Amino acid sequence: MQREEYPRPQFVRDRFMVINGTWEFGYDDAGVSLEEGWYQPGKALPMQIEVPFVYECAMSGIGCHEEQHDTVFYKRRFTLPEDWSKDRILLHFGAVDYRARVYVNGTYVGAHEGGHSPFSFDITDALVNGEQEVAVWVNDPLEDESMPRGKQYWKIQERGIWYTRSTGIWQSVWLEPVPAVRIDSVRFTPEVDSGRVKVQVRFVGDWTGTALKLRLSLKVEELLEETIQVGGDTLEMTCSLVQNQIFHTNTHDAGLFWSPEHPNLIDADLSLLRGDAMVDSVSSYFGMRKIHTENGMVMLNNRPYYMKLVLDQGYWPGSLITAPDDEAFKTDIELAKKMGFNGCRKHQKAEDPRFLYWADKLGYIVRGEMAAACVYNETSVARTTREWIDIVERDYNHPCICVWVPLNESWGVQEIWKDPMQQAHSMAAYHITKSLDRTRPVVDNDGWEHTCGDLLTIHDYEGNASVLLERYMEMERILKYRPGGKDLFAYGYGYVERPVIVSEYGGVRFAQEGTDGWGYSSDNDPHNYVQHVASLTAALLRSPHVQGYCYTQLCDVESEQNGLLTYERKPKVDLKLIREANDGNWAVNETD
Repeated sequence: MQREEYPRPQFVRDRFMVINGTWEFGYDDAGVSLEEGWYQPGKALPMQIEVPFVYECAMSGIGCHEEQHDTVFYKRRFTLPEDWSKDRILLHFGAVDYRARVYVNGTYVGAHEGGHSPFSFDITDALVNGEQEVAVWVNDPLEDESMPRGKQYWKIQERGIWYTRSTGIWQSVWLEPVPAVRIDSVRFTPEVDSGRVKVQVRFVGDWTGTALKLRLSLKVEELLEETIQVGGDTLEMTCSLVQNQIFHTNTHDAGLFWSPEHPNLIDADLSLLRGDAMVDSVSSYFGMRKIHTENGMVMLNNRPYYMKLVLDQGYWPGSLITAPDDEAFKTDIELAKKMGFNGCRKHQKAEDPRFLYWADKLGYIVRGEMAAACVYNETSVARTTREWIDIVERDYNHPCICVWVPLNESWGVQEIWKDPMQQAHSMAAYHITKSLDRTRPVVDNDGWEHTCGDLLTIHDYEGNASVLLERYMEMERILKYRPGGKDLFAYGYGYVERPVIVSEYGGVRFAQEGTDGWGYSSDNDPHNYVQHVASLTAALLRSPHVQGYCYTQLCDVESEQNGLLTYERKPKVDLKLIREANDGNWAVNETD
């Protein structure tokens, strides 16, 4: 099954060619592929693979997850449409885990490092007449713990919270014809208080004598149309959208604003003109959305907003970290919303932009997160930082992302409680994120051992609801709690007013007959299971200090069997009961 949908929903051109599907493939266990010139045209590879699925998963057509192959090689032939002959041709990769070198018709066109970030190359000068051939060398060392790998285990067999690794191309590969002078990127920064949006556009090529036409609309209502002369390779403009129209605000209804309850998306059409001639055009969208903290509360569009999130690992049984199809993203969001969640924590993974598109469209908050390295050293710091910057840039325009989370549970900073260098890394991750994006709260180190950050996030897998209730009823008790035996703050740091979010809790396993696996606690009776989950949620909802939570987790993943759904996304109990729990319709003491 090919992934044929447009891969980049935030920056769309009319013409493109997805080159997923069947590729030639081979293992390079001896490390000889580059020396022997496997990238040369006509050099056949022994196997076939379905891109963008990794060789470890069944949907790749290989399904070899019990063998270690650190270096792999891909090849694919394609023919470009004739009407692309006058354009520059870009070759895009959504994500390749972990290092990649790319060749076109035997010519080296570029390299990339980072398993979750996108990259592109202008391959025009490497093209030949007729059929083209792309070759990709990929290196993903299983035991290199300094790579940001997230939940991928550094051993062959998955174990506990660590899942089967994914090697190679795992997001779409596609081609795009572009003019030499073109729009390179656009950034939208909503300013809800003033009813304005700041628009930043970057250009490539000789922009002299050009003008940018911008049209903004909401559904059938045109909000703005402006044309402005381009005076450099970057153009900035501020557009007023509300314009003193009360029904454009959220005073009486949703107005123009985006929220999970009212996911209004403003369409943006950008055209680069030279005189009356169209040079380039792209379409995009954004949401008028403000999220900030105030008086110990999370505020969405200047109103208190309780975050009811569910942990989402972003794994599927037949395809691992790649969704089997675009519909799978939509299905996960719809199932979560049926259960009364208004968002998710996409855990240890920068998810495919197609997921973020559906979250934008359906109304679903996402905590944007980075895959962690497993150790701390200079290499892991550099790798994590570079990739994180790319991810923030990629996802900046998505209104669904309401919190950034660069670090989790001191992974990759195991000595942060006392090590000044690791504390500095945590603070640097926070501040570099704030320097790139002033519109979203940032969590420095999710779960415990905080240094700074806009939220106090706590991971608490207490299975007794009465204990949980007592712990979160008073701020003094919250600050004394040691989740996982760790202090809430690193040495030398302490609490300043910020919202409290229990960003992991629950993890209750419904021990169904015939299933093996683990959870943080368990029940084998469906009635008791629902009461247990609901009672834990009720305890947090009763707290006067907790401003949101994240239940672990949406679905089972491999041996981790604590999902509300099975790995195949089948409900374990009536989803209406989980919704009632999130709505606060259960008592705390029903499981005690």
